[in-house]
Parts: sequence; C-alpha cells; structure tokens
Amino acid sequence: MRSLGRFVGEISKAVAPSKRPVEVSRTTETETRETDLGTVTVRRTTIEEIEVQQASTPKPG
Repeated sequence: MRSLGRFVGEISKAVAPSKRPVEVSRTTETETRETDLGTVTVRRTTIEEIEVQQASTPKPG
C-alpha cells in the first residue's frame, strides 16, 4: 500500500501548480570586528525572489 500512496503523491505533485518562488539573486555582506569579547563576525544575506501567479481567466458576462 505504501507504494500506491507514494505513486498517487507523485502524480498529485506533478499536476498541482508550483508556488515556489524563483531566486533571482543572493548577496552576502560580511563584516568582522575585534571587540573586548573577541572577534565578532556580522553577516547579512539578501535574497531576491520572484513569484509568478497565473492570471485567472475572466468569466463571460
């Protein structure tokens, strides 16, 4: 039965529209400072993504 459930799950994933965003760019900034406690590293990562949603078709009026 597990194989049947896995098969149905794979089919449903293939038919369902994908809502995952697409990564356009990734920027990482790193800054290292010496403090009284030791070396501190600050890292900032910016991820730009796009998400395309299909437009719904208007119903005839």
